[in-house]
Amino acid sequence: MEVQAKAKWVRTSPRKVRLVAQTLRNLPVSEALVACQFMPRAAARDVAKVIRSAQANAENNFNLVKDDLVIKEIRVESGPTLKRGQPRAMGRLFSIFKRTSHITAVVEDRPGVVKRRATLPRAPQPTSRPTPTPAAAASRVAAASQPATTESDEVATPKSPRKTRAEPKREASKGQAEGKKPQAKKSETVKTESKKKDEPKKDRKEKKGK
Repeated sequence: MEVQAKAKWVRTSPRKVRLVAQTLRNLPVSEALVACQFMPRAAARDVAKVIRSAQANAENNFNLVKDDLVIKEIRVESGPTLKRGQPRAMGRLFSIFKRTSHITAVVEDRPGVVKRRATLPRAPQPTSRPTPTPAAAASRVAAASQPATTESDEVATPKSPRKTRAEPKREASKGQAEGKKPQAKKSETVKTESKKKDEPKKDRKEKKGK
């Protein structure tokens, strides 16, 4: 079914509009609208407006699917020309013609014409992790059984034991355990013995005094 839309008295020359219309014939409506967006011509805007109007007429008035619409024809006819003039040298008048055009877009439905992009097949993704081979499993077990070595273990040397201040006390405690008495106790025993020796002398002096 054919549906059309018209735009009259467009202030663009028919020649400029025809250059755009020739490239859009027999194209799907969606592709033609995208092509008009990227065309470096001012007439592409006017042509796109007519195509959208024809698409809306087909969709709303005739219940057609917009994805099945194809541009059958775009007619461009010359409209009335506006005559203007520009003064030039020696009193002359240089004529200027401002041309207009009438654009007619004819759209029809062609089901199945629009080719949709096929989805690319995705690469198969592994659902589970691959099972390791027996050789790989044995190498992992051997690596885990070996202790990890570091540079500090290889370079470190045994340190000599340092003498601390607590050693003399330890020696004293060892002597007590063995039955040896400290020197301080020896001096006390010597004093007690000297006192015992002096006691009989005092008794003798007291007897003599009596």
